[in-house]
Amino acid sequence: MDINSATFNPWMVFYQQSGIAQSRLGPDDYKLACWETAIGAVLTQTLCAAVLIAVAATFGSAGKLALDNIGQISLALQPALGQSIARLVFSLGVLGAAMVAAIVASLALASGVGEVAGFRRSHGLCNTRRIHGAFVAGTVGSAALVWRVPHLVQLNIAAQVANVFLLPLVLGFLVALASKALPAEMRLRGWYRVVLIGVSCVVCAVGWIGALSQL
Repeated sequence: MDINSATFNPWMVFYQQSGIAQSRLGPDDYKLACWETAIGAVLTQTLCAAVLIAVAATFGSAGKLALDNIGQISLALQPALGQSIARLVFSLGVLGAAMVAAIVASLALASGVGEVAGFRRSHGLCNTRRIHGAFVAGTVGSAALVWRVPHLVQLNIAAQVANVFLLPLVLGFLVALASKALPAEMRLRGWYRVVLIGVSCVVCAVGWIGALSQL
């Protein structure tokens, strides 16, 4: 259950950019959009931390467990919830997270393809069909990959490792755009820019250390 897949992964930057462009937000809306993003990030990461702590405590009380597949993870919740409730809660959690991730990730892919190909700039029927086609292709392709790969836990870890390796590139472009492409009065400058770059470097370094430990 990857709760932070829709909040912290690199492709989410492109998804949010597409949403802002689609909503036609202008400079007057930037301040409110920044607050909305900040509040959403804090809430979602707080929820993610709470789930991780609760699951770690549950697994710790159950003793040493093998977590090599999805079924074993659901069994680990049985000491706290009982067999039937544990399977139900885990199934609903996985289904909800998977649906949200599939929709958001596929929309991000469709939006990115549309931006690169140039057919998101107009809203004709042909371009709408192309966007929908890219969305369906991304969803079906992902489902086929999940269906074919036998070890879903390893697949999820591999996806997160790939995201971590791409994060410095995305953050670098984002900082560059915020420093040069925004209106002059809204560009990153001074101590805030230095702190942002420093925090980004720390996050990327920690992510790379964790990713390399999985290789």
